[in-house]
Amino acid sequence: MRTYPSQQPAGTLQVDTGRGVAAAQGFRAAGTVAGFKDSGGPDLALVVNDGPQHHVGAVYTTNRVSAAPVQWSKAATADGRAAAVVLNSGGANACTGPQGFQAAHRTAELVGEALGVGAGDVVVCSTGLIGVQLPMDVMERGLPAVVEALGGDDEAGAAAARAIMTTDSVSKQAAYVRDGWTVGGMAKGAGMLAPGLATMLVVLTTDAELSSDALQWALEDAVKVTFNRTDSDGCMSTNDTVVLLGSGASGVTPDEFEFSQAVTAVCHSLAQQLITDAEGASHDIAITTVNAATEKQAEDVSRSVARSNLFKAAIFGNDPNWGRVLSAVGTTDAAFDPDKLDVTINGVTVCRDGAIGDPREDVDLAADRRVSVLIDLKAGDADATVWTNDLTHDYVEENSAYSS
Repeated sequence: MRTYPSQQPAGTLQVDTGRGVAAAQGFRAAGTVAGFKDSGGPDLALVVNDGPQHHVGAVYTTNRVSAAPVQWSKAATADGRAAAVVLNSGGANACTGPQGFQAAHRTAELVGEALGVGAGDVVVCSTGLIGVQLPMDVMERGLPAVVEALGGDDEAGAAAARAIMTTDSVSKQAAYVRDGWTVGGMAKGAGMLAPGLATMLVVLTTDAELSSDALQWALEDAVKVTFNRTDSDGCMSTNDTVVLLGSGASGVTPDEFEFSQAVTAVCHSLAQQLITDAEGASHDIAITTVNAATEKQAEDVSRSVARSNLFKAAIFGNDPNWGRVLSAVGTTDAAFDPDKLDVTINGVTVCRDGAIGDPREDVDLAADRRVSVLIDLKAGDADATVWTNDLTHDYVEENSAYSS
């Protein structure tokens, strides 16, 4: 991973959430109804890179139980080249054995034949129910329609974003335009959001003229501080895929640091949209640990709080219970003195020097969906933010009714 100095905080750059994967030059997209979903909703999407470059960067789930499409796509993108991404919702094609891998391979062949490219240049993504074979008759019937629907405008990009939704309540898009080049993207995800990555599929596109190595470096840097710090419920999926396609169609080669910031901004926007749409959530929570000895320790502390069901339930109950924050901090290996810890919730320092601070009654969590938790370790100068959401009755209801 290449680390860029003085990286701006995620979300600093302004992005357009009304545009997506078709915002960059050289790309076409589509979404259609193939028949994977019993609901009859859109469930098959395609993003095509028309070049002239066909570069790609990609990151995948670190779950050792990975889906067949992940296994296929890892091999397909290993050479830094991709011409298309095909995505279906309504079936994850995970834990499906050799037949599942054959289905992913056959899907890539069908797309390749339709577009005139090699199967090895097709990334395959699936999302939905685990443990069910992907119906290839549905795929074979649906692909001609999605190829026919391909377009290079924002409407086509929006259709693709809608077609990859599962338990999402809204589609998710973002784009950043700068000096003749663009980064666009779409994402799906509303549950099982945890690092490495989240239960999400993300396709990013850019018309910047950059090598596949530059795309990979920028993507890894962006994922580190956005998707991998989005931790809704601590559950890691089998199908996570984030792909960055580069067409080079703008003819502009931006500064790599500037490009990295743009990719991070788009990823940050999409990650925040994932958190806001988290299953059953009523609060979006940003947990920032400051003055830690190292960035990793800051991240570990923030993540420990983000994964505390007691803390998350308290926020749902509009209770700024800083004791639950401290108890989670204390489970980490971070350097700190328990008698010097400060906790500030929505601007009110409810815990000062490890004890009672300002009145917790001054914190009105019911007034705003957004909650900010600031933990001061007073042990160094590093910081990190992890984003999560509260634990609600609706989350339990939804995940008791929906199999994954």
